[in-house]
Amino acid sequence: MAQETLILIPARMQATRLPGKPLADIHGKPMIVHVWRRAVEANAGRVIVATDSAEILQAVKAAGGEAVMTRADHASGSDRIYEAVTKVDPAHKAEIIVNLQGDLPTLDPRLVPECVAPLGSGETDIATLAALIADDDERGNPNVVKVVGTPIGENRLRALYFTRATAPHGEGPLFHHIGIYAYRRDSLERFVGLPPAVLEKREKLEQLRALEAQMRIDVAIVDTVPLGVDTPADLERARRLIAP
Repeated sequence: MAQETLILIPARMQATRLPGKPLADIHGKPMIVHVWRRAVEANAGRVIVATDSAEILQAVKAAGGEAVMTRADHASGSDRIYEAVTKVDPAHKAEIIVNLQGDLPTLDPRLVPECVAPLGSGETDIATLAALIADDDERGNPNVVKVVGTPIGENRLRALYFTRATAPHGEGPLFHHIGIYAYRRDSLERFVGLPPAVLEKREKLEQLRALEAQMRIDVAIVDTVPLGVDTPADLERARRLIAP
């Protein structure tokens, strides 16, 4: 029997570079609604927006979506989705939890099941995505997170490290990490209970907390990177990419 999946989209209003980002207008609809629709089109599980904003909650509900209020003081999206899971699924029916960022309005829906697929291995705690870096400018860009991993099959890596540096050294491919995660439910519970780790704080990459705790992260290699909207320029690019 297929494992039940919950797709959670954390969304908060506070964004330094683009205030009110989830409600930014893209062809007459808030950005968070575009992300919710892409997640629904994935047909991979129940989709819920987890927010600390009544405005976001109402925008999602007005579009016909499901949303839940969470506390405003969460340090990360992982903490927010964990609170949401405990609220919307207290009976523990869902065994797989997807953390889908709320600033990916150009998301290709097929990336959601692609992210979940590595959990088919019973040894995997967390699954995520990466794409081959083809642009030389991305190789040295600290805003492009790289995953260093060992191949474990066709288009699969076992993650050894995540870094903002250009790594690994030497000839060979580099992989751009895509910040979508699928957790086994007990792995998510364990992860949010861990204290911030040394390398996590140094690189400012939350996923290193899991690796430092010896949790296994497997990576599916895909052929597209969704646009993450962090700045007004990103928003304009998203408007151009999404047909009105």
